[in-house]
Amino acid sequence: MTERDEFEQELEEEPVVVRDRRKVDPETGGPRPSDDGEGYPEERGPEEFTVDASGPPPVEGTVDEAAAPISDVEKQLQERTADLQRVQAEYANYRRRVDRERESMAESGKASVVGDLLPLLDDLERAEAHGDLTGPFKAVADKLVGVLEKEGLESFAREGETFDPSVHEAVQHDTSPEVDGPTVTTVLRRGYRLGDRVLRSALVAVTDHEPAPAGDADTAADGVPGTGPVDAPVEGELPVDTDENAR
Repeated sequence: MTERDEFEQELEEEPVVVRDRRKVDPETGGPRPSDDGEGYPEERGPEEFTVDASGPPPVEGTVDEAAAPISDVEKQLQERTADLQRVQAEYANYRRRVDRERESMAESGKASVVGDLLPLLDDLERAEAHGDLTGPFKAVADKLVGVLEKEGLESFAREGETFDPSVHEAVQHDTSPEVDGPTVTTVLRRGYRLGDRVLRSALVAVTDHEPAPAGDADTAADGVPGTGPVDAPVEGELPVDTDENAR
């Protein structure tokens, strides 16, 4: 007997087992149980599966921002945003500072020009006081004063106002019971201010308060000094003869 005959004999003696792996019973049309008798997973009930108690699985598209790490791109974006905000704040401060300096320089230039014209205004005021400011000369002077007042020039120091050492410069001083305190009685040179800036202080004469003097001891009842009653001679003394010719 050859080897081939022996192999065919072994195949004939060993039974052939055929396992049907189909999930659907061809006779009934229903699902078939598995070999272990538990059924296929799709046929088991919901109570037969183990539930994960750790919580529901994360939904796609939702990320915890607190737990999620920040990427390098996001860090760079935050840094660039902070730099941009800082540059914008610095530029805003720079613009405000430049605007203030520009206004201050304009006011300084205006004050310098107006200050050079103050002696001319003094001459015009003296000419008006002497009656020489008439005709076309007066018209030109009025236009000049109007332009300067439009730019904010204002004169101060009037007779009778209270003395203010911050804007008045006292060159004469007197006392009188007719005033209650330091008062400007004479304006020697008018002062000027441009807005809040004092261009020139005013030269004034100041009169301060002085109490009225007490009456003389020998004032008569009618108020005429030197006419009071003559004292009577003391006993034992001779009266003094004031007549130079009496002998």
